[in-house]
Amino acid sequence: MLPTADPFSHALSSNASWASYKTHQNPSFFPTLATGQTPTILWLGCSDSRIPETTVLGLQPGDVFVHRNIANIVSPTDINSSAVIEYAVAHLKVQHIVLCGHTSCGGAGAALGDSRVGGVLDTWLTPLKKLRRENKAELEAITDQAARAARLAELNVAAGVETLLSNVVVEDAVNERGLLVHGVL
Repeated sequence: MLPTADPFSHALSSNASWASYKTHQNPSFFPTLATGQTPTILWLGCSDSRIPETTVLGLQPGDVFVHRNIANIVSPTDINSSAVIEYAVAHLKVQHIVLCGHTSCGGAGAALGDSRVGGVLDTWLTPLKKLRRENKAELEAITDQAARAARLAELNVAAGVETLLSNVVVEDAVNERGLLVHGVL
C-alpha cells in the first residue's frame, strides 16, 4: 500500500527503483519494449486495484494488452472497449482474449442493490442490473450477499463472453485463425 503522506511521490520513487532494477537485470529491456508490442493476450478486466493483470499472471510489460473498467463490463455499445478489442484482435493479432471477473467486486455488489450509486455509475452498471433482473430467482435463492455478488460476477463474465463472440472482428478471428476467448473468475 502507498503511504498516505505523499503517495504520488512514493509511486514515482518506486517506479525509478523498478526501472533501475529492470535495466540492471536486463540492459536491453526498455530499448526492446520501445521497438513495439507483440502481446499474445488481450485482458479485459475490472478496474479494481487489487487485480493487476501482469502481476497475477506472472507476466512482463509487453506480454498483455489491457482494457479495464468497473466490473469488467463488455458492452457492444461501449466505443472504448470496442476500439481496444478491434485493435488487439485485428492489428496486434492476439491469440487469446481473457475476460476476467472477480469476487468481492464492488460493481457487482452495487448492482445487487436497488438504490442509486450516483452519477454515471448508475448508467454504467445498467448491464449488471439487467442481468440481476434476468436471473432474479437464482440470485435471490443465494442467501449470502458475498456469494450472490460472486454469482452475478460470474453471470457478467458469461454475458461478456457472449458479447465478445458476437463481435464481427472477434468472430472472424476465431474462424480464420483460431482466436480463443476465455471467461474466468
